[in-house]
Amino acid sequence: MPRPIAAYVHADAVRHNLDVIKQRASRAKVWAVVKANAYGHGIERIYPALATADGIALLDLDEAVRIRDLGWKKPILLLEGVFQPEDVETADALGLTVAVHCDDQLDLIAAAPRSRPIDIYLKMNSGMNRLGFAPDTFRAAWERANAAESVGEITLMNHFAAADESDIDWQMDRFEAATSGIPGPRSLSNSAAVLWHERAHRDWVRPGIILYGGSPSGLSRHIADVPLRASMSLVSEIIGTQALRAAETVGYGRTFEAGHDMRIGVVACGYADGYPRHAPTGTPIAVDGIPTRVVGRVSMDMLTVDLTPCPNAGIGSKVELWGDQVKIDDVAASAGTIGYELMCALARRVPVKAR
Repeated sequence: MPRPIAAYVHADAVRHNLDVIKQRASRAKVWAVVKANAYGHGIERIYPALATADGIALLDLDEAVRIRDLGWKKPILLLEGVFQPEDVETADALGLTVAVHCDDQLDLIAAAPRSRPIDIYLKMNSGMNRLGFAPDTFRAAWERANAAESVGEITLMNHFAAADESDIDWQMDRFEAATSGIPGPRSLSNSAAVLWHERAHRDWVRPGIILYGGSPSGLSRHIADVPLRASMSLVSEIIGTQALRAAETVGYGRTFEAGHDMRIGVVACGYADGYPRHAPTGTPIAVDGIPTRVVGRVSMDMLTVDLTPCPNAGIGSKVELWGDQVKIDDVAASAGTIGYELMCALARRVPVKAR
């Protein structure tokens, strides 16, 4: 019999979250972002929930192939663009829209064989300082792209550096100054801007983490007033219990010392399953629906929990590591990371089931 751990992907939650996004950005079209295999959920598992999206955005060409093979007829956006001439040929064959962030990519599109002009998203570096044309070179890049027979529709885009933490006016002002008078659609909003910066909604929004019920800031309290649902649950069971006396310790490194007599439960889940090793004592978890805490150090295959709040729990008791009750952002914050990472880091050995 397999270990009792499993992850559940809730396509209905993704569908619901997409509806919430469309309501929040009601004047914009929506790119549903499914990069990193739909943030670890599996593109095929959530695909049925994306029907009302206006397009799907991703990074890898193989993911674009999978989306087309599933029957998607609407636009697909390749968020990092192309890297080799054969990428342009694939983009042409699949009818992809391609991000362009440098002159080299414009060169590739101009030189590679194709059957028709390729629609592009011309990216400005308005302050993120990763990819994109600087504001003072952006107009020249647009003029070059606009004159190229290889380029179809040009959408202007940028990416916010801190839309989850502060105002975005400084980036918006740079973008608007550099694009003044340039025609074409705009796409600016990531998940944080969808929720908190209506000024940035424009023609297309690009929500990622909120599609899966996570917080753009990494803190669940920041989306407490937004009716998003968790799209992934990680569950397991208690596989053993121990009775501790006061001053006894738990686990590797003896990092937790019992302050009083207590029971602990051993859960079939560890860092080899994708649970964060650095989750400290106090990380939230639920046993039989009762909130409690992780105690001691997370090991490869097991972790231990305080059974004081749930005295009736024992071997076979159900455990939610994250999901509807235990927010993935709260687990991640306790471990010094973000929910995005936990979604994407789920280990291959964990069975994943659609629910």
